[in-house]
Amino acid sequence: MPKKYDTPLLDELEKGAFPSFVTEIKKAAKMTEMANDELGVLEKCYRERKTHWKHGGIVGVRGYGGGVIGRYSDVPEEFPAVAHFHTVRINSVSGYFYKSSDLRTICDIWDKYGSGLTNMHGSTGDLVLLGTTTDKLEPIFAEFSSRGWDLGGSGSALRTPSCCVGAARCEWSNIDTMGITYAITQEFQDEMHRPAFPYKFKFKTAGCACDCIASIARADCSIIGTWKGKIAVDQTQVKWYEGKGMNIQTEIIDMCPTSCMSYDGKALKIDDSNCSRCMNCIAKMGKALKPTGEKGATILIGAKAPFVVGATLSWVIVPFIKMEPPYTDFFDLIRKMWEWWDEHGKNRERIGELIIRRGMREFLEYIGLDPIPQMVKEPRRDPFWFWTEEDLTK
Repeated sequence: MPKKYDTPLLDELEKGAFPSFVTEIKKAAKMTEMANDELGVLEKCYRERKTHWKHGGIVGVRGYGGGVIGRYSDVPEEFPAVAHFHTVRINSVSGYFYKSSDLRTICDIWDKYGSGLTNMHGSTGDLVLLGTTTDKLEPIFAEFSSRGWDLGGSGSALRTPSCCVGAARCEWSNIDTMGITYAITQEFQDEMHRPAFPYKFKFKTAGCACDCIASIARADCSIIGTWKGKIAVDQTQVKWYEGKGMNIQTEIIDMCPTSCMSYDGKALKIDDSNCSRCMNCIAKMGKALKPTGEKGATILIGAKAPFVVGATLSWVIVPFIKMEPPYTDFFDLIRKMWEWWDEHGKNRERIGELIIRRGMREFLEYIGLDPIPQMVKEPRRDPFWFWTEEDLTK
């Protein structure tokens, strides 16, 4: 049996109503020395108020530049089982649908070569396996790849695309989110496994503007399902919602961001020409309101968490595009964006930060899109407009 550690500080994290990662590590510690030493080194970090982990250089599998995050302890003599504690990212299934037999296979392989600790799923979207040693990486990859699994993305590369479940379980989905995610994954294998970008790039696909995966705040490129037609209104169902206690004026009409709706107590009316298709009304009155007409996606660019210029939300780049196989127009547009980013991006600069630094105008000119009102993120803050020679000769 592995040596036990006293963990009074970690024990505090098990108190309260919510599940604790400490409890799960303790379960794994009964089976593996690596998970047990992880408890010991983590308690030491809390006690001394400093980390005892270091990022010790590049580590991976043959032919791949990503998918493995190297991690080492700076006190290996005290905790030898976690002298190496590398993370392995497995490319997640679109929509996170797994067979129970597949999950057992994953866990059996990980119990054989790693700590037994997992993260389902990391914020990257990957299935994350926490803690193994350098000599085990090639055997792990061989076993996973022989069963049809691949490594996910890491480093300055395309990260594993992710999506909501879309039409598989949601009636509001306007696009095939899982099909799009699979197509992106297959199309950009080289960009995912062999890091060559200035920094990371993430795709996230949402079936509708409810954006359950928060792509507009987390993805360098958001693909959000939308539609071109009107919102069909079933007035009988509107009255049903009212009868169930919904305050339609307060909860629906007053919440419309473009004020395109009205309700006189008898009929709910929508000025579809001013509708931004935000989905607020449909999400709250799904029985009464339905999107109609041609369906497709809005493409946004530039979201990220804080780093150089703070957190950013995405800009609309393409208000509407038909997202249907083989997605040729979409892939061509993405490659143009990457060319511009590769040419001008600084080390560890996301594409949204580059747009802020060099300007949306230059970005649009390079990728070949004309400016449109939907791209306006905020009013201009200076009175100057700089004309090009080409503008003056038109």
